[in-house]
Amino acid sequence: MYEWVMLFFDLCRFRKGPQDLPYSQALLLSSIMAYAILGFLMLYIDSGWFNAIIQISVGALLLLAFAKIILLISRKPGRFLQTSCALFGTDALINFFALPIIAGMTTGRVSLLAFAALVALMIWHWLITGHIVSHALSESFSFGLGIAFLYIMASYWLMAQLFS
Repeated sequence: MYEWVMLFFDLCRFRKGPQDLPYSQALLLSSIMAYAILGFLMLYIDSGWFNAIIQISVGALLLLAFAKIILLISRKPGRFLQTSCALFGTDALINFFALPIIAGMTTGRVSLLAFAALVALMIWHWLITGHIVSHALSESFSFGLGIAFLYIMASYWLMAQLFS
């Protein structure tokens, strides 16, 4: 388990790519569970358990669909398992770091430092997603950033349409 967490942390530090993850369904299920639990904790703070579960489910389906679609379009469907693992695992780590910030902000005390930290995490998430996409598609980092940006904006928009 420790080795898996360190692999995801190395992905977040741009030292490894999704191809460095083991081809393992157990790892995919573990990363989805970590994503779901940490995402639930973040969403539950503000929206209640039922809404949090629905949002996490939709978010997970969007992430799986995103990975599947980009890999099918690029004719690299064999990379789906590792790419999905990388996306879920790194999202879980970002959520882990964001959880205390979000919890603090819901108390009504939104400091400039908390806001800056949240923006920094959002940018880091974008960079990590771009890194994973560029490796998964064997494309340049800037191409990966562009695809990641489109995915993140589209998923934010869709989630806002569904849950606002």
